[in-house]
Amino acid sequence: MSTQEKETSNSLHRQWQILSCLTTGKWTGTRQLQETLQREGIDISLRTIQRDLNQLALRFPIESNREVPQGWRWRSDAPIQSLPHMTSSQAVTFMMVEEHLKHLLPPSLINEMMPWFDLARRSLSSQNNVRQWINRVRIVPASQPLIPPTIDQLAQQVIYEGLLQDKQIECVYEGRERKEKNYLLNPLGLVQKGAIIYLICTRHDRQDIQTFALHRFKSANLSANRAMHPVDFNIDQYIESGALGFRIDTHKPTEMVQLQLTMLEADAKTFYESQLSRDQTIQRVDNEQVLIQATVPLTSQLVWWLRSFGQKIRHIEPAQVATYVNEAI
Repeated sequence: MSTQEKETSNSLHRQWQILSCLTTGKWTGTRQLQETLQREGIDISLRTIQRDLNQLALRFPIESNREVPQGWRWRSDAPIQSLPHMTSSQAVTFMMVEEHLKHLLPPSLINEMMPWFDLARRSLSSQNNVRQWINRVRIVPASQPLIPPTIDQLAQQVIYEGLLQDKQIECVYEGRERKEKNYLLNPLGLVQKGAIIYLICTRHDRQDIQTFALHRFKSANLSANRAMHPVDFNIDQYIESGALGFRIDTHKPTEMVQLQLTMLEADAKTFYESQLSRDQTIQRVDNEQVLIQATVPLTSQLVWWLRSFGQKIRHIEPAQVATYVNEAI
């Protein structure tokens, strides 16, 4: 390759990278473009970037805000761009999505995303600092790590499609008592808790919201009927209510309690660093002890967590919570 051909190739590669960094709506400054290009191994001056942008504006629907320093973006009337390229930061994001979130996405969306996942892997084939992020970041469970149970893939696909299309699901479900039952469910949401994925839903014959573990579905079929939703359902409020901490009494809604814990200040470090609730307070009782107060949902998860402190908790109020902590559920 001649020197001129090499320079042309480098210029095309650089300009391709610049186009890939621009977005619609948000202005991208030349200094930001320079920093992004440097992460990709392209050391270029601001003057050269500005010259490239002016040349690209003659052939592509990009525009400048004509301020100092200048910002650039795709014009609002530009057709959707699908440039077969990713920056390293974009590729790392796609790789982490594939690793940690793909089991929560419908198979139809995963199939749609596969070309992007493949492109991300190709984009990170060469070693650079950004690529090392994947090798330096891990997610570990806060409790005893467990191997996820096996989920029937066909049933899972139907459930995800039912949630995606807002359709009812006809299914066969095996409860903890190992008995199979037929249900018609209205899917409302998915939540992963530890190694288990739960479908939040209502049954066609009941109004209360329930959780069904995905690995207990033996089969599922998509109904043609539209799913029925509770008018005031909000998945975040449902989680905050403590429902996924699992009820102490399955026949009653989760109860909120004013929890009070007395313990040595030296043993209360957890509560200083991570609060139990937004209204948590810590008051000194004497030279050694503190009183921790917080409004929390009374769930089996809370009880087991309090038990993990053992004798470090000197006193628990209300007495109802203390009874659960000191007895087997």
